[in-house]
Amino acid sequence: QREFTQKKAFTSWINSILAKHTPPSVISDLYTDIQQGHVLLDLLEVLSGQHLPREKGFNTFQCRSNIENALTFLKNRSLKLINIHVADIIEGKPSIVLGLIWTIIFHFHIEELARTLACTYNQPSLHCSSTVDSSPKGSRSAKKSAKIKERWKVSATKTLLLWAKEQCSLHSSIPVTDFKSSWRSGLPFLAIIQTLRPGLVDLEKAKARSNKENLKEAFRVAEVELNIPRLLEPE
Repeated sequence: QREFTQKKAFTSWINSILAKHTPPSVISDLYTDIQQGHVLLDLLEVLSGQHLPREKGFNTFQCRSNIENALTFLKNRSLKLINIHVADIIEGKPSIVLGLIWTIIFHFHIEELARTLACTYNQPSLHCSSTVDSSPKGSRSAKKSAKIKERWKVSATKTLLLWAKEQCSLHSSIPVTDFKSSWRSGLPFLAIIQTLRPGLVDLEKAKARSNKENLKEAFRVAEVELNIPRLLEPE
């Protein structure tokens, strides 16, 4: 069940990014479509704003080459791809594919956002600069700061949690202590929306609704009013 939910959410996220690529594309089966390598390269091009080398065909050699190019690009950004190999992606192994996509999400979205927030909170464990130099010189410099970047995975999560707590603290009786059970009621999502755009939701009415109703409302409002892609479904 957890794997199915992750696959569905990651597929929605990837499609929301691929829609911005030129030309746009869409995937239907994450494990199968990623095997060609083009999906990975398209995804990374949109996220990084860089043009990546690729083989244009779809035979085994070309697919392998494209996946290798994608993984090399990530490694040059000092991402640790533990137990993630080209052969596993070509075979579409679920745990490997999901792990790779989560690593990409964490690096390009969560870490980048956390660094911005960390500057706001003056946390020294995160760099305030969001510019990444992928040149050989920049790569060497990035490796020197690998120990600091290792702390990002912990610090980024803590920073985001601190931010979420702060937004929800503006609305009484909506505690947030983690990224798990605290969000089941849907109230934290609605509280953050209310903080960002006052008047979009009614928190008092939400407190009388079911968890599922609140989650549906939060995802609907976020998509319609804030242009945030709907990646999750209430389960």
